[in-house]
Amino acid sequence: MPDWIAAVFLGIIEGITEFLPISSTGHLLIAQHCKIPPHSEMFNVVIQCGAVLAVLLVFYKRVLQLLADLPQPATRDYLLKLFAAFVITGIGGLALKRAGFTLPKNLAPIAWATLVGGGLILAIEYFVRGKPVTEYVTWPIALAVAGGQLLAAACPGTSRSGATILFALALGLSRTKATEFSFLLGIPTMFAAGAFEIHHELKHAPGGSIHWSTVLIGTAVAAVTAFIVVQWLLRYVRSHTFTPFGWYRIGLGILILILAAR
Repeated sequence: MPDWIAAVFLGIIEGITEFLPISSTGHLLIAQHCKIPPHSEMFNVVIQCGAVLAVLLVFYKRVLQLLADLPQPATRDYLLKLFAAFVITGIGGLALKRAGFTLPKNLAPIAWATLVGGGLILAIEYFVRGKPVTEYVTWPIALAVAGGQLLAAACPGTSRSGATILFALALGLSRTKATEFSFLLGIPTMFAAGAFEIHHELKHAPGGSIHWSTVLIGTAVAAVTAFIVVQWLLRYVRSHTFTPFGWYRIGLGILILILAAR
């Protein structure tokens, strides 16, 4: 398969899965185990920036509103919590890098993370059913969302968006506000991760070994696909739960375990 076609496929997978609670990294690794030519970890991280760019486009009015309302104490409080969650995630991510963390080369850890994540979605949705919700992001919620990002970074298959949104739901935040806070936090987080990976690759990769054309193709495709998916998901969460995604993850996890056993 030509590299550019593989980049298109991986970009589509990234765009669909980055903001659904089903794990983009897990799906990318699965795709690479299914005869789609593998790409570097830098490729996988940078194309996530394309998906995050789509979120920035979808939320640009909200971002402009936050900037315009900066003198308001409530807005400064919200942005401070976003910044704190970003800093915690960044420090934790750097710690994982320094510890030599790399993505797993086999499917079993991804399968178990997918299965456990599916079960947690079902459990949290059952736990929050019928309970009152708040529109206010508290400090425990902000810290829990940061923890969800670190959990997803340490355990591929967890799903960054799934962990962050569901942790916020479990602490009583409304579904729409949990989704918004998770997505807004993902903008600086993923852009920072992409910049770090590009810097690392430029510093250590042999000259001419980086195929920037395939990176750009994958990033562009991920951006377009994610733009469509994010708009759909924002409408979906207004009147639906994440329970179907929980069952999807359980089925997918069992399928991956079967594939890994062969």
